[in-house]
Amino acid sequence: MKKLIFIFFTSMFFLSPLYAQDNPLGFFLTSVGVGNGADLGGLAGADAHCEMLADKVGAGNREWRAYLSTQGPNAVNARDRIGSGPWYNANGRLVGRDVAELHSYGTRMSMREALAENGAIIPGGGYAPNRHDILTGSKPDGTAYPTGEDMTCNNWTSSGEGAAMMGHHDRAAWNSAHTSRGGCGQAALRGTGGDGLFYCFAAD
Repeated sequence: MKKLIFIFFTSMFFLSPLYAQDNPLGFFLTSVGVGNGADLGGLAGADAHCEMLADKVGAGNREWRAYLSTQGPNAVNARDRIGSGPWYNANGRLVGRDVAELHSYGTRMSMREALAENGAIIPGGGYAPNRHDILTGSKPDGTAYPTGEDMTCNNWTSSGEGAAMMGHHDRAAWNSAHTSRGGCGQAALRGTGGDGLFYCFAAD
């Protein structure tokens, strides 16, 4: 019996890395922001940040897109930028089969699933510091807000005045929880439990 138990756990140990290889990294929460509040250099700058972090962990061969919406005449929906799925985190665990499931009430998103590109857990509510405010600029269904009240810090180009819709990676409201308060700068984002972080998805 002891020999069978040893074989079982040994098999599980060696199968875990293979599981991660079979399900390549397709989603992560940025371990760090760009360092300039919600001024990400627009969508292009945010995508480049995703690609840079992915490259550091050997996943730079994929087409990475930031989960961010924009407002205005050429508004972009975050849900339309991220491909069709499925997406797996750094531990090879399924985060979403497709866009519909990702935005459903049965979403798998949580602090244990929304890992950084390196597999680290980003601290949420109850931790110090709390970093669960994640930039999205999006409604719960992943679409953009209409022109009017700023929900994207001037389409991710402002670190001064403005506001951004943010989600909580440790709760069901992962992409739409509340707006930033006090502006778009790094200090303002940290003041409500954020750090200028955002989600990245492989769109290929």
